[in-house]
Amino acid sequence: MSLFRIKDIDAMLADNHVSGLKKVLGPVDLVMMGIGAIIGTGIFVLTGTGALTAGPALTVSFVIAALACGFAALCYAEFASAIPVSGSIYTYSYATLGEIVAWMIGWDLLLEYGLATSAVSVGWSGYFQSLMAGFGMKLPVTLTAAPGSVPGVQTVLNLPACLIMLAITWVVSYGVRESARVNNLMVAIKIGVVLLFIAVGVWHVQPANWQPFAPFGFTGIFNAAALVFFAFIGFDAVTSAAEEVRNPRRDLPIGIIGSLAVCTVLYVVVAAIMTGIVPFAKFAGVDHPVSLALQFAGQNWVAGFVDLGAILGMTTVILVMTYGQTRVIFAMSRDGLLPERLSSVHPVHATPYFATWTVGLVFAAIAALVPLNVLAELINIGTLAAFTLISVAVLVLRKTRPELPRAFRCPGAPVVPLLSIGFCLFLMAHLQALTWTAFLIWLAVGLVIYFLYARRNAVLHSGAR
Repeated sequence: MSLFRIKDIDAMLADNHVSGLKKVLGPVDLVMMGIGAIIGTGIFVLTGTGALTAGPALTVSFVIAALACGFAALCYAEFASAIPVSGSIYTYSYATLGEIVAWMIGWDLLLEYGLATSAVSVGWSGYFQSLMAGFGMKLPVTLTAAPGSVPGVQTVLNLPACLIMLAITWVVSYGVRESARVNNLMVAIKIGVVLLFIAVGVWHVQPANWQPFAPFGFTGIFNAAALVFFAFIGFDAVTSAAEEVRNPRRDLPIGIIGSLAVCTVLYVVVAAIMTGIVPFAKFAGVDHPVSLALQFAGQNWVAGFVDLGAILGMTTVILVMTYGQTRVIFAMSRDGLLPERLSSVHPVHATPYFATWTVGLVFAAIAALVPLNVLAELINIGTLAAFTLISVAVLVLRKTRPELPRAFRCPGAPVVPLLSIGFCLFLMAHLQALTWTAFLIWLAVGLVIYFLYARRNAVLHSGAR
């Protein structure tokens, strides 16, 4: 039964007050953080891939993915208001489902957040190179992409992707207040760019391009939903900021639900306009579909702004995901499941400095060497697994700690959590077999590490002994 030992919630809340992290974030910071994490590669890159899979019915795919995320978001909001502690679903699982489940989902989050930063860095690189080309500047071909990502072209590494990862790592390691200010500025600019695309692009829509609306039927719609689900991940990273929020019980639910609602509306509108301007088949092999739509409409000057907005947008995704991952590692290390050094806090910057640079260097290398299409589906399956567990955990907490104060309660329980579980499992079933294989291998490696290191070094194990 020690595999399912549960961490005391009161002890978690006590850790919150002595973590050494600064409580400087408010509700606006959290909404902007959520938007910063969500609007990025999903809208500026994967919309093209999704259009090839679903056709103009990509808008429906976005709605389906948003529903899955929305149900999970309500579950996250309840937990965030009840247990405002760093670690996101890892911490919530430790309080409800037991240590081995918490370890496995924490191990899963390391994959999700890390590969998300790498994937977005690759998308960032594509738009950055597009922007450079507009000024007549080009990198050597060997430094523009990961090996094997461009058929027939010899490439060695994606240098821009690697460099942006290292730059963001430095910002995150410097301080949470500074990171929030940088994020808020860039989020404001990228929302302005998305609104500019909508205002200009809507006048160039040709309704004939929406016919046939669903050329690949429901299979295409569901497959695209499983793919563009990646576009919505990131709102869960808001919960990782719990120990740095001034009023977490009130502000965390606002950040989670508010950011998801704003982004869902923007995604559906952009997908509809984009597929209305360009016949969906023309997005094949395109890594900057939004700016392509404007070029197709003859609005090259706006396309330049979109490239800039995409660069800033994806920068904020990298920033928030890197931040979220370091806080999960911080929580796991504080619980003894990872080496103690990873939870050390810098005496000046008040950030988990060593953990930040460790993950930054590792995933900068992955961004440089692994193609985008391989990264995207691995992130999706990890996120869907996390969303499934948070939905299970909220039902368990309702039974085990009904008296626990909750500033926000998931409406419609147990129906909404069960719908979340159903949607997530349905989308997971539409991912490729290779993705499942890689995911199961990652979990198997995690199990080995748990039994060889984490279980015997856990703080709860020491206490029991």
